[in-house]
Amino acid sequence: MKTNADMLDAIGVGLCEGARQAGVSISGGETAQLKDIVTGFDLVGMAVGRVPLDKVISGKTVTAGDVVIGVRSNGVHSNGLSLARQAFFGGAKPYRVDHKFAELDATLGEELLRPTHIYVPEALEILERVKGIKALINITSDGLLNLVRVAAQVGFEIDRLIEPQPIFALIQSHAKVEDSEMFEVFNMGIGFCYVVAAADADVTLSILKKHSRDARRIGTAVADPEKKVRIPERQLVGRHKKFWKEPRSARKFG
Repeated sequence: MKTNADMLDAIGVGLCEGARQAGVSISGGETAQLKDIVTGFDLVGMAVGRVPLDKVISGKTVTAGDVVIGVRSNGVHSNGLSLARQAFFGGAKPYRVDHKFAELDATLGEELLRPTHIYVPEALEILERVKGIKALINITSDGLLNLVRVAAQVGFEIDRLIEPQPIFALIQSHAKVEDSEMFEVFNMGIGFCYVVAAADADVTLSILKKHSRDARRIGTAVADPEKKVRIPERQLVGRHKKFWKEPRSARKFG
């Protein structure tokens, strides 16, 4: 593949904007042409951060009754694109990237490549101002199952989902997959979560609102040594990396 200067310029602009939003510096990088190995374009990045050991937030202090605050994503973000490609471009009649679904306000390609929200500025303010912050969870691959990566022996009851963007329903219908797989693969409209003491939920929400984030209480931590995530609205219960259907009559946490 020959070097495309316009493409490299556009990638550089995007990297700089992402660094600006996150408040970090880009300290170095290089480009290489490996024609025998890479036949397309491969972009790889990494980040290094430092934090004093006594400031590490592992979620070990999360207890039953703590509030889960979910922050709305702006779409697929950077996880689940393999399933999205399969849904739209892998069938007998693949769509073009410029196809416009009535449910979307952009073309298919533009929707799938929306820049991922960067939640750093508001997270830093919350860490500074909210004494009862227990955990911060980026909702990436594994979806809301990321919640149980906290060190405490708790589960979570998610009883007030944020409405997923239309792109998720389109992926599900075209890929013909169940709710369980969708919630394992995608953020389903929730890009980031904070677990806070109940008394600090309002101030956390006020900080997020100041930063123009759409956020709400979506659930609570519950006592559960098996560390499960339940989503009653979708009749889902999950553990480790899998969700499955649970009858509505099933026993709740207790």
